[in-house]
Amino acid sequence: MRTHPGILKTAGSVLALAGTLALLSVPSLSLAAGTSVVDQGKAIAFDRKKGNCLACHQIAGGKLAGNIGPPLVAMKARFPDKAKLRAQIWDATKANENSIMPPFGRQQILGESDIDKIVEFIYTL
Repeated sequence: MRTHPGILKTAGSVLALAGTLALLSVPSLSLAAGTSVVDQGKAIAFDRKKGNCLACHQIAGGKLAGNIGPPLVAMKARFPDKAKLRAQIWDATKANENSIMPPFGRQQILGESDIDKIVEFIYTL
């Protein structure tokens, strides 16, 4: 059986596109109804178009983590007051004016609800 070269080229393009789409986050699937707030926070934190925490931090279960910020481990011990953790995510420059962490709340990178969900997730680490 002979295969036309154009069919192989098209099939290769389809496979490449499918692979690329698999790497992209799909918020509607990530935040499906019935998922816990912690799971929703994890989806936002790992979403490269939203929280993108993995760009700078190592987080258990995350892939291609950065090393600019500290690894997110033992967060309850590091932030016994959950409000201080939220404040850090909302605007890290309040605690350290030299912080390179984006002020997610002050610059409205994330909405209040998304920040709350991320806090719930991060607090489980």
